[in-house]
Amino acid sequence: MANPLDAPPLPGAVLFACNFNRVRSPMAEALLLRDFGDRIYVDSCGVKLDARGEETGAVDPFVATVMAEIGCDLSGHRAKTFDELNADAFDLVISLTPQAQHRAVEMTRGRAVTIEYWPTYDPTDADGSREARLASYRQVRDALAVHIFQRFGRP
Repeated sequence: MANPLDAPPLPGAVLFACNFNRVRSPMAEALLLRDFGDRIYVDSCGVKLDARGEETGAVDPFVATVMAEIGCDLSGHRAKTFDELNADAFDLVISLTPQAQHRAVEMTRGRAVTIEYWPTYDPTDADGSREARLASYRQVRDALAVHIFQRFGRP
């Protein structure tokens, strides 16, 4: 485990990316904003829009619930894709899925952008009761929080 005191200098702008920008990347965006939003510009995107959230662009309802538990309101989130963003606006792109990693490499080719890959479980794959599914989302949220702490250090 990396020592958070040895974290590299903070980037000016960070982009989190996943498949649909409705689950993992909005969680990571909200966590980094909560801790470093006054010092880092943070955004998130997906490879493509999910038909289930395309009209509103809202986060998955379970994401809204587990993030609200820790004081993060995602009611204003609007899903977007890589195509809506300017690659030059970011110093660091953190992809959370293989598809997003591939797209991040394409988007930043020839640019001075650091890309990191943090493979992250998809909690939408969880089955069971509402509580069992929420537990899966909480595990992803908490794992992302640990990864953010390890990468960026203390706020």
